[in-house]
Amino acid sequence: MSEFKKVSRSENYSEWYNYIVDAAELAQHSAVKGCMVIKPYGYAIWEKMQADLDKRFKATGHSNAYFPLFIPKSLFEAEEKNAEGFAKECAVVTHYRLKADPNNKGKLIVDPEAKLTEELVVRPTSEAIIWNTYRGWIQSYRDLPILINQWANVVRWEMRTRLFLRTAEFLWQEGHTAHATKDEALAETKQMLEVYASFAEDIMAMPVIKGVKTANERFAGADETFCIEAMMQDGKALQAGTSHFLGQNFAKAFDVKFTGKDGKQDFVWATSWGVSTRLMGALIMTHSDDEGLVLPPKLAPIQVVIVPIFRSEEDLAAIAAKVEVIKFQLEEKGISVKFDQRDTLKPGFKFSEWELKGVPVRLAIGMRDLQNNTIEIARRDTKEKKSLSMDNLTHEVLTLLDDIQNNLYQRALNFRSERTKVVNSKEEFVKVLDEGGFALAHWDGLSETEDKIKEEFKATIRCIPLDNIREVGVCFFTGNPSQERVVFARAY
Repeated sequence: MSEFKKVSRSENYSEWYNYIVDAAELAQHSAVKGCMVIKPYGYAIWEKMQADLDKRFKATGHSNAYFPLFIPKSLFEAEEKNAEGFAKECAVVTHYRLKADPNNKGKLIVDPEAKLTEELVVRPTSEAIIWNTYRGWIQSYRDLPILINQWANVVRWEMRTRLFLRTAEFLWQEGHTAHATKDEALAETKQMLEVYASFAEDIMAMPVIKGVKTANERFAGADETFCIEAMMQDGKALQAGTSHFLGQNFAKAFDVKFTGKDGKQDFVWATSWGVSTRLMGALIMTHSDDEGLVLPPKLAPIQVVIVPIFRSEEDLAAIAAKVEVIKFQLEEKGISVKFDQRDTLKPGFKFSEWELKGVPVRLAIGMRDLQNNTIEIARRDTKEKKSLSMDNLTHEVLTLLDDIQNNLYQRALNFRSERTKVVNSKEEFVKVLDEGGFALAHWDGLSETEDKIKEEFKATIRCIPLDNIREVGVCFFTGNPSQERVVFARAY
C-alpha cells in the first residue's frame, strides 16, 4: 500500500509524482532526513541508464576511476568560486571517533579528543580532490589528455527534498578531463553534451534543448556551462545534464602545469560533466500517466510480462509449457521477459500491477488461446490490445517495442512543441508560465534583468539554445535592445 494517496496527474502533479515513485516501488524516504532508499526495481532502471551511459563514455575514450568521498577543507577552498558556490550545501566531518557516554549508559557521544586536525568536506562535487591528484599525474604534454569518469555518490545538504529530483545524497557520474589546449577542452565539453542529448532522446525518449547557461546560472568555477533542458508534463523545465568548460581555473588553483612540445610550461585546460539519479525523476515526469509508470522499452527492466489465464493447475501447466517456448524465443532476441505464474492473484490484479510498473508489453494467454494458437498483446503507452497468431509473435513484439519507444519520444516532442511559445510582452510571458511551458523571449543580456525576472516571476533562463537564430528585438522586461531569444521557464 502506497503511503501517498492516488491522485490524477491533472489534479495534483506533485502528489501524483510522489504516488508513482512509491507505488511503482522505485524509492522511498529513509531514516536519514533528506536521503532516499532506491528500491530494487528503481535501481534496475538506474543500472540500465548507467550501463548505456558507461558504454558511451568508453566509446569516446574515457576510463572509470574512483576518488575519495572526503575532501580536506583546504583543498576544497583552493578554487574560490567553486567553494563559495557549494559552501551552503556542504556536510563537514569534524571528529573521527565516538565513545560511550559515562552519564547515559548505552548512548554514544563525540569524543572531544578525536577532533580532526583538518576538517573534511563530504564531496558535493569532486573537482578539488581530482585536480589535486592530477597535479601528480601531469608533467608533460605526453601525459595529456586525461579522460576520467567516476561513478559515485555525492552529498548536497538540501533543505527541501523530493525523491530522485533533489535529495541530500544522490548517485551520479562525474567526468573530469585535462587537456593541452583550450580548443581540445571546448571540443570535449561539447562532445559530452552531445552524448547526454543522444542518450536522453534515443534511450529515455525524452526530447531536450541543447544550450548554454547564462553567467548567473553557470556552474561555480566554470567559464561556460552547456546543458540539456527537458520539459515535464506540467510544463516545467528540468535540467537533465550539464557539461562544463572550466578553462584553466582549477589548474591555476591547484598549480597543474605541463611542459609543451616547445619546452614552455602552461596551465592545463579542464572540463567536467555529469548526470545523476535526477534522470529517474525526469523519466517518470516525461512519460507516466494516471495508471502509473510508463517506461521506454530501452530502459524497462522487464520489457514483456506474460500473464496466464487459468482455472486449474492442469491449465497452468499446459500454458506454462507453451510460455517457456515463447519466453525462450523472445529472450534469444535480447528481450527481457517475466512470466507471472503466481497462483494467489487474479489476472486483473496482475494486469494493474504491471501497468503500474510501466512494463511496455503485456501478453495474456489462456486455454482457448492454446487451442487457437493465439495470444493477446497489449501495449502500455496507448493501452491498445489485440489478439494475434503465436506463429509470428517474436517479430510482432520486436516491432511493437520499437514503435512504443518511438511513440513515447514523438508524444513528448509534440507536447513540448505545443507548450513552447514565442512571447513579446509581460502579459504573454506570465500566461505561458502560469499555463506551464517554455517562453521564448528577448532578454537584454544583463544579469540584473535576469535577477529581477527571477524574483518577480519565479522563472529562470533555462538556456540560450545552441541552434539560436540571431533576431534583433527588445527585451520583454526592460525594453532594452536584444539580439536573440532565450528559453525561460519555471523549473525543478
